[in-house]
Amino acid sequence: MNTKEITPVKKHREFLTENADFEVRSLDAVCINESELKHPWWYNFKYAIAGIVFGILLVKAEVISWFRIQEMFRLQSFHMYGVIGTAVATGTLSVWLIKKFKVRTIYNEPIVFINKKLNKGNIYGGLLFGFGWALTGACPGPLFAQIGTGATVIIISLLSAIAGTWVYGNLREKLPH
Repeated sequence: MNTKEITPVKKHREFLTENADFEVRSLDAVCINESELKHPWWYNFKYAIAGIVFGILLVKAEVISWFRIQEMFRLQSFHMYGVIGTAVATGTLSVWLIKKFKVRTIYNEPIVFINKKLNKGNIYGGLLFGFGWALTGACPGPLFAQIGTGATVIIISLLSAIAGTWVYGNLREKLPH
């Protein structure tokens, strides 16, 4: 065997061939870009600061406003569609640049994208997510920012999101994927 370090992609593929059951499940969710480096606990402060800044940006852009969300679902305002469209364009451009220039993580690890097939569960999940978003005026991303602005009724949405995640976690093995 080659003495060179095995790349994350090769390591992932070897894992999949050894674990056929996981291979089927991996089509549902794969994260091979997760860093295997260990860091001290205080490294998490940078993520807390990034989260706080992101929350402030969400508030200032009025993305977490229940009224803005309702305007979007009633097709009364372009504001949210513009924000979402900008995010999609930014993400698309970022992925293209990462692939084109073979950008690596700040820890010099390769970033790998794995193609996934679209299945009907994606459609059902997207519809369920959209209905929940329209009914509650909250999506999982800005829940904490909404609560932080004083919209304490969103705690119900947060608890519902936690309960839904728990139910899915318990039923996942019994669901078709």
